[in-house]
Amino acid sequence: MLSPKRTKFRKRHKGHLAGRAKGGDEVSFGDYGLQVVEPGWITARQIEAARVAISRSVKKLGKMYIRIFPDKSVTKKPAETRMGTGKGAVEGWVAVARPGRVIFEVEGVSLEIAQQAFTRAHHKLPIRTQLVARKGAL
Repeated sequence: MLSPKRTKFRKRHKGHLAGRAKGGDEVSFGDYGLQVVEPGWITARQIEAARVAISRSVKKLGKMYIRIFPDKSVTKKPAETRMGTGKGAVEGWVAVARPGRVIFEVEGVSLEIAQQAFTRAHHKLPIRTQLVARKGAL
């Protein structure tokens, strides 16, 4: 699974999900992309599950690009712990996905295969997504 080799700080603030994606909102590498419609966090496990779903549909016909990386640490306190005593231990890694962000791309496949692959990947993700195409691909 994806996780950063090192970070400047072990634990991060929660942040906020308001607004649209600052960048990465166009299909840049492939012909078709999976674009985020609503804000949310995508865990490293969910990214991996979606990657496997896409790669099984695309097979060796095309190439897949992953456009997000889980670089935000998420902490959690143990169950039945009293308030206070600081922030919990790092539990996992997430990627912040704001609306408009393209998270996966494929190239070298037909529209039907891309739709099938992205539908399977969509079911693995906690947020709503849509298929988008490069300008001139459709």
